[in-house]
Amino acid sequence: MPEADLVDSYLERLQLDREPPSPAALSRLHRAQVEHVPYETAWIHMGHQWTVDQQASFRRVATDQRGGYCFHLNGAFAVLLEALGYNVSLHVGGVHGPDGPAEESMTNHLVLTVSGLPDDTNPDGSWYVDAGLGDALYDVVPLAPAEHQQAPHTYVMSRSDGSVGDWHFAHDPSGSFVGMVFRAEPTSIDAFVDRNVHLSTSPESGFVKTMTTQRRDATGVDILRGKVLSRVDGRDSAARTLVTRADWFDVLREVFGMPLDDVGADDRDRLWERVSATHEAWEASQQPVEGEPSEVL
Repeated sequence: MPEADLVDSYLERLQLDREPPSPAALSRLHRAQVEHVPYETAWIHMGHQWTVDQQASFRRVATDQRGGYCFHLNGAFAVLLEALGYNVSLHVGGVHGPDGPAEESMTNHLVLTVSGLPDDTNPDGSWYVDAGLGDALYDVVPLAPAEHQQAPHTYVMSRSDGSVGDWHFAHDPSGSFVGMVFRAEPTSIDAFVDRNVHLSTSPESGFVKTMTTQRRDATGVDILRGKVLSRVDGRDSAARTLVTRADWFDVLREVFGMPLDDVGADDRDRLWERVSATHEAWEASQQPVEGEPSEVL
């Protein structure tokens, strides 16, 4: 259990006060978590290695103004919820693409559920909680088959067909992935140790190839991939490239709440150099090959 002052620091970051467990309080916590704690992989591109240790993740969120991906975001959030008196379980999940769920994808995502909190909308009292999907869930939803509108997206919770996992979350067609399946059986954070090493170190990992930061709010999602900043909120909005180092770090601080005060100048230099190199390589890949016709728009 974290020290009380760390819990207070975490809640201060979320701009919330302590309150007894309830469905309404759980919703407030989840919305604040995704609004103030970004999905981010800057640490990978600074050459850092983060484990899945939940207490370490909790401390980074509470004291360093950092985030992480699902193992760190949901791992830390579970610690907070437990400290506030919620009955939280961890579950093995697998994010998938258009080919559908696959057993080999299981453990690429950590899912949370909270039980024992019934209300009029959810008499069973079990809730699907997920602050680690980047551009997806804004608020908790009942752990039951249903469609959910959370601007600008529509999500569908359903039972799995039984081939892989027990529950299925279908993202909006405009989202960054197709869906995610997870097992009903609770697990421990140890189930994700090996996958975390692969996702954060393998040259084949998308997290290693491209630095990303995402932040959800009530109307949409801010997304930074490399140097390209975009906003997804159901309206037409053009992505823009952040050309200068100053602008790029300003966006991290002002849009995503990541001042990076926890790292030194060498780490900042390494991060900018890595992001610049990958962006230049991406731009080069978009150029037509000499001798081949260009697409006319």
